[in-house]
Amino acid sequence: MSTKIEGIGNDVVETSTPVKEWLVTYVGEQHGPGSGDVTVEMIVDTLSEEFPEFLIHVAEENWIRGYHQAMMDVDVSQQILKQIDSKDEQ
Repeated sequence: MSTKIEGIGNDVVETSTPVKEWLVTYVGEQHGPGSGDVTVEMIVDTLSEEFPEFLIHVAEENWIRGYHQAMMDVDVSQQILKQIDSKDEQ
């Protein structure tokens, strides 16, 4: 199931390094965009088909970092609420 979000992945990738040049050329050959522009979404689609292990690793890392940030946010929020409660008691 693929959910498209407007504006996400539509950035055109510039070939500013040799690896980007190779990847954009390869993805362009796979997708054959009429404009010749290769987007991030096209690269992700290609990687998901041909190198899913890479994308799974990136997704897992992203999930772990997001979860960790959420836990840190909860801790900070609890500290702020405690400070507010202690000020209210005074």
